[in-house]
Amino acid sequence: MIARRESGDERLKSSMNATSNGKLNPVSFSFIRFYMLAFLFFAANSALTIILPLRSEAAGLNQAEIGLMMGAYMFTCMLLRPFAAQLLGKHGPLRVMQWLLLLHAGTLLLFVVFGVETYLWLRALQGVATAFFSMTMQAGIVEKLEDKDRAQGLSMYTLFTMVPSLVIPILAIQIWENASDLAFTLLMIGLAALPLLIGYNVDLPRSTVQNKSYTLGDMFRSFGGIWRSTPLLISSVVMLFASCVFGATATFLPLYMVSTGLASAGVFLTIQGLVVILCRFILRKKIPSDGSWNTWLMAGLMLCAALGTQLLSLMEIIGPLVYLSAVFSGFALALLYPTLTTYLSFVLPADSRYVLMGIFMSSYDLGFSLGGLAMGLIVQVSSYSTMFMICTLLSITAMILVLVFRQRMEAGNKARSVVAS
Repeated sequence: MIARRESGDERLKSSMNATSNGKLNPVSFSFIRFYMLAFLFFAANSALTIILPLRSEAAGLNQAEIGLMMGAYMFTCMLLRPFAAQLLGKHGPLRVMQWLLLLHAGTLLLFVVFGVETYLWLRALQGVATAFFSMTMQAGIVEKLEDKDRAQGLSMYTLFTMVPSLVIPILAIQIWENASDLAFTLLMIGLAALPLLIGYNVDLPRSTVQNKSYTLGDMFRSFGGIWRSTPLLISSVVMLFASCVFGATATFLPLYMVSTGLASAGVFLTIQGLVVILCRFILRKKIPSDGSWNTWLMAGLMLCAALGTQLLSLMEIIGPLVYLSAVFSGFALALLYPTLTTYLSFVLPADSRYVLMGIFMSSYDLGFSLGGLAMGLIVQVSSYSTMFMICTLLSITAMILVLVFRQRMEAGNKARSVVAS
């Protein structure tokens, strides 16, 4: 009886300690608000990713110009990620979130007012807001959760960034097919206003663990750290290749399927979004949350990405079976980013964690933008099927890289197991 009472006292004390430390549960009300904000913020990009290429092609832009316009979004993200980390240290996540939500709302309203000739610059502005948003949200998750819950929190956050891809593409296709300017205007106004209402006073910390700003010299020295850190280097290169594949698919899939008429882009993206959502929810607790590296998981994800694009390259031969591509691509898209982000949040030094993670996320942005820029040129001189075959080769190259560096990446696993014991 005494032992039971002591055990209950210990549980109560640990619960009180968790509260006093300011740590939250990944399914608490505050985090549900985080997830809803992520859904609304990225819903705008899901809609514009479908509508803007179609509008641009109708206005006479070629594939290279469309790729440049769509790639400007992630290219701007890439340039500003480390600067976003700098402002997080100086002003804190809450203040940065308030600024970026105002910018995001203004940019969406400008899409309503101006025409195709301004889309390049408006996509760049949208990229500015996204660079700060993702850094701010992930900093909040790292600061607000216990280490053991970090992978689950990051997985749930990235899950809700992908939920819009389940419903928004079909809505966007309907808006385009009905040529409804009023529906487009109302959608943009709603997606501008709702994130402001939900997120302006969201429960983000007012400062980070680092709680400092960086000089430009500090930031450039941090860039040099990518060559001194094997985990950061390999993770960044793998993410670069994979996001190039994801970017090419997001940019040219609607145009490819509309031009051939063999499959529906809305149905494809809905299947892919459903796979992403189910995987991130069901497997959210399976993602390593201790800084360990799983070679076979990473290799398997890159193999899935390769199978997805290879099926797309064969669409004119396999017909409706191309929807299997959405399953393979969705699985890779679901787990790759949260797995790598969680891994780096443990292995990177705490005093420069957000700047170095900003560099890693810049590799995602660079790859995604190259998926539009470089692959647009390839489509213009060859074909969509050739472009998707090149994407397959990129995924296979990343998989080989993961296998070649297996021992060096898993060396940290042994070190952590010795410390734990």
